[in-house]
Amino acid sequence: MKLHGAGFIVTRSEAQHLGLGRIEGLETHIREYRNGRDLTARSRDVMVIDLFGLSAAEARQKFPAVYQHLSKRVRYDLDANGQPRVDKEGRKLGREWNARQSYKDSWWVFGEPRKDLRPALEGIPRYIGTVETTKHRVFQFLDASVLADNMIVVIADADAATLAILSSRFHTSWAPAMGGWLGYGNDPRYSKSRCFDPFPFPDPSDAVRQQLRSAGEELDALRKRVLADHPDLTLTGLYNVLEKLNADAPSTASRSPSPVKNGGGSTLTDKDEDVKARGLVLILKELHETIDRLTAEAYGWPVDLSDQQILERLVALNAERAREEAEGHVRWLRPDYQIPRFAKGAKTKTGELDLGETVVAIDAGKPACPKDRHEQPLAVEAVLAAHAGPMDATTIARAFKGGGRKIEPRVMQALINLARYGRVTALADGRFAARRAA
Repeated sequence: MKLHGAGFIVTRSEAQHLGLGRIEGLETHIREYRNGRDLTARSRDVMVIDLFGLSAAEARQKFPAVYQHLSKRVRYDLDANGQPRVDKEGRKLGREWNARQSYKDSWWVFGEPRKDLRPALEGIPRYIGTVETTKHRVFQFLDASVLADNMIVVIADADAATLAILSSRFHTSWAPAMGGWLGYGNDPRYSKSRCFDPFPFPDPSDAVRQQLRSAGEELDALRKRVLADHPDLTLTGLYNVLEKLNADAPSTASRSPSPVKNGGGSTLTDKDEDVKARGLVLILKELHETIDRLTAEAYGWPVDLSDQQILERLVALNAERAREEAEGHVRWLRPDYQIPRFAKGAKTKTGELDLGETVVAIDAGKPACPKDRHEQPLAVEAVLAAHAGPMDATTIARAFKGGGRKIEPRVMQALINLARYGRVTALADGRFAARRAA
C-alpha cells in the first residue's frame, strides 16, 4: 500500500484514543503497519488507518473520531497552530490541494490502496513478504492483520513450502540476476515481474514438499524467536554474520551462500561472535543448507551446482514451462484461488523470459530420447543411473533434449517396464531409483 499521507500512521495509544478496542468494527480499519525497515531492522509499534471500501459519509458516520483525525492530518495536513503545512516551495501538502484529482477526491483512503492484492489476501492467515531493495534477499511470514507498505513485495501464499523454495539459493541466485541492483550500496532489487512471475517453481513429490514445509516453518519461527528474545538484534545483522560464515566455509562449487551476495572470506569480530551465539546463526546456516538440499531434490538437480549452472537450468525450465502453459497446462501455486480467476486466460499468456545473452542453451549436452520404443527403456535407465538419487518421470523427461511434458508418458511407461523386470526400483513417493552394483 502506498499511503500518500503520513497522517494515516498512528501510534497504538493514538489508535486507542480514536476508539480502537471500544468501537465495534474499527479493528478492521486500524491495523498494524510495516515498512521495509521494520522487516530488516527493528519493527516499530505503529498502526495505520485503512478506510478502503468506505465512502466518506460511511467513514464519518461509523467512525467520526477517525474521520476528523484524517480530515485534519491528511486532507488539510494542519500544523499545531491549525495552519496547512507547506513544502520548501510554499506549496500546501494536504490532499485538498493535491494536483492529482483522484487523491483530492478520495482523501480518506490511501493513494494506492492495491485493489488487486486485497482479494488475494482474503481467507489466508498470513502471507510472505520481502523488502524490495535490500542487501540480503530474505523472505518471511507476516500475519494477515499486518498491512505492508509499497516497499515490501507481497506474495499471497501461506504455504511454508513456498517460503522455503523462495529462501533457497536456487531462487536467491536467480533473483539478483533477473531483478538488477538499486539504491545506496547497490543492493539487489526484487521485481515481481522479473524475479517472481517467471521463476519456475519445482514440482516436488508430496514427501519432499512436506519436508520443505517443515523446514520453512522452522526457519521463520527461529528468526522470529531470536528477534523477540534479543531486541538489539536485527535480521540484517543475522544475515551479515551468516554471509561471513558461508564465505569462510570451504565450498565445492562456485556459488553464493544462500540467501546473500557472495562476500570475501572474513574472520568474525567479537561483535559477530556475539550475534552468532545469541542469534543462533549456526542453526540458521543449517536450516538454509537443509532447504537448499531439499529444493535441489525437488528439482531433481545436484545440490552443488554453481550460480551459473542454476541460472542456466532455471532459464531452460522457464522455457519448458512456457511451452506447457501455451498448451494449457499450468502449475498453479494456489489452485483454489488462482484457477477460478485466471485459468481462462492462462493459455494465452505464457510468461516466457526474453533474457537475451543471459539465456544459455543447455539442451545441447542432453541425450535425445530414442524414437524406437524398444530403445527408450535403455535410455531412461541410463539417465537414472547417471543421477545421484531417485528421480520421477517428470524430471527424467526433462533430462532429454527437447523433452519435457510431451515425452513424459513414454518415460513413465519405460520406468514401469524397467521396474517390472527389476532393472530399477519403484519407490512409494512415485520416484524410481537405479539399481547400483554391489
